[in-house]
Amino acid sequence: MRQRPVIVIFDSGFGGLSVLGAVRAARPDCDFIYCADDAAFPYGRLSEEAMTARVLTVFDRLVAEFAPDLAVIACNTASTIALSALRASFELPFVGTVPAVKPAAEASQSRVIAVLATAATVRREYTRALIERFASHCHVELVGSVHLAELAEAKLRGESVADGAILAEIAPCFVEVEGRRTDQLVLGCTHYPLLADHIARLAPWPVALVDPAPAIARRVDALLARGGSAGPPAVPQLDGIAVFTGRVAEGDAEKLVLKAYGVGGFTLMHLPL
Repeated sequence: MRQRPVIVIFDSGFGGLSVLGAVRAARPDCDFIYCADDAAFPYGRLSEEAMTARVLTVFDRLVAEFAPDLAVIACNTASTIALSALRASFELPFVGTVPAVKPAAEASQSRVIAVLATAATVRREYTRALIERFASHCHVELVGSVHLAELAEAKLRGESVADGAILAEIAPCFVEVEGRRTDQLVLGCTHYPLLADHIARLAPWPVALVDPAPAIARRVDALLARGGSAGPPAVPQLDGIAVFTGRVAEGDAEKLVLKAYGVGGFTLMHLPL
């Protein structure tokens, strides 16, 4: 008999670890499945149709294997493209990840904010609608990064990442408009908080880095508190499982990364697709 709710945290790679930490802190009474579709990383190289089909295929397997009570799409790109298809296909609550434009605009003193996201997220009309709805009173610098998610993955694998490579990705976020500077930087990809220390150090002036993870954790807590899940009772207690579609078979790098982020006790599984 299942004793604890089971939550899936899904991303294309390790970026969702920043969300996993926040949700675990909010709901220590739950069991967690962390799923990285690393065989298809980075999602930005896929067409919208291919990405949606890919995410649906992964969730077919996850739902059949684990019967989760709730799933978090800890990936901005997948959320803005595949979330509606997921909700239409599966009878469980999904919590998406969108750029934290609203809190950034509310906190900005200079009324100059930057949204740093993947090129795919930047292209989405959804992102521009968020800006129009919540930040119309601000100058918003919308910056599409090409390599920052890959640099975050490289850092987590223990590879050397040059400051210059990171600076090249974040430099367009720092602008001056009529004597006012960027004071809020929205991290519009869950990989980016994993480089927060680098970004803060390399920034030409101090800015607040706006991470969506706390808001996601609050949403998960609210859904579970009002009974937004009902998985079948035959699944045993799961403790913690990290599922990879690709690199898990290549060595111990994933174990080291998970241990560094406080999930070293998770059981690793390979889910070939």
